[in-house]
Amino acid sequence: MTATIPGIHHITAIAGDPQRNLDFYTSILGLRLVKLTVNFDDPGTYHFYFGNEVGSPGSILTFFPWPHAPRGVVGSGQVTATTFAIPAGSAAYWRSHLSKHAVSATEAGERFGETVIALSDPDGLPLELIATRHANPGLAWQQSPVDREHAICGFHSATLSEEGYEQTARLLTDTMGFSLVGNEGNRFRYQAGAGGAGAVVDVLCTPDGVFGRSGTGTVHHIAWRTPDDAQQLQWRSDLARRGYNVTPVIDRTYFHSIYYREPGGVLFEIATDPPIDEPKDHLGERLMLPHQYETQRAALERVLPRLTLPRANSKVAR
Repeated sequence: MTATIPGIHHITAIAGDPQRNLDFYTSILGLRLVKLTVNFDDPGTYHFYFGNEVGSPGSILTFFPWPHAPRGVVGSGQVTATTFAIPAGSAAYWRSHLSKHAVSATEAGERFGETVIALSDPDGLPLELIATRHANPGLAWQQSPVDREHAICGFHSATLSEEGYEQTARLLTDTMGFSLVGNEGNRFRYQAGAGGAGAVVDVLCTPDGVFGRSGTGTVHHIAWRTPDDAQQLQWRSDLARRGYNVTPVIDRTYFHSIYYREPGGVLFEIATDPPIDEPKDHLGERLMLPHQYETQRAALERVLPRLTLPRANSKVAR
């Protein structure tokens, strides 16, 4: 058996105000809240999962909202752009939609032949929308406030900013099985397998750029997919053999994870494709707790900020 990485599993970022974060991603970007849970290491903090209709791997952007956390600095050693796929021909719709919601967006021209719109979320997290033929509107949230034919379908790619890209490139190609498929200036594009939406990562070489600092408005880590536990163990063994400091397998309840840092400093995770543990029609409707915190539910619900969830979910997070 040869271990494979089909593409991005999820991306996790840091936010400030939880309600503001929830409203932006559901009401403006039109993503579905597919999981409402808590941070495994800090259960007094929410962990939001936003994704497509069924919360499939390759669509999920998650957040730790820490209301009093300092603002981060976006820079080298980080994921500096989280990029979503929108259907080809949808750029004009999104320019109008974002303008109506007073979200500043920048025309970023074309990248590898595809139209790019750049924007930031309320905490300053850099986001992009790329109009691509690889987007599948059938995967979008069916009750999204965004017109279905133009809705976000999942990830297109992510951008890693690096002081120097060569060692990161070797990890991607020689170890993780990515292929270099092109470059534009200091941007190098790699794809997993046959490519397509959610199977692309760009490495941006920024030797003169500022170094990133963790905080609100920055990405905490990027996770890559692996189909099952057996392949994940293969990845752990191979990475350790190559000199990477890899964590033991960690049970995240919804999937299993291993973590390591790539040579430029970005925190990588390899996560198993998860089972869906809630009925599709009721994703994100109630606070789900890892089993170790279930006995503390009453206390945690007193501590966690009260939320107003999207109408498609429920009125309050209790």
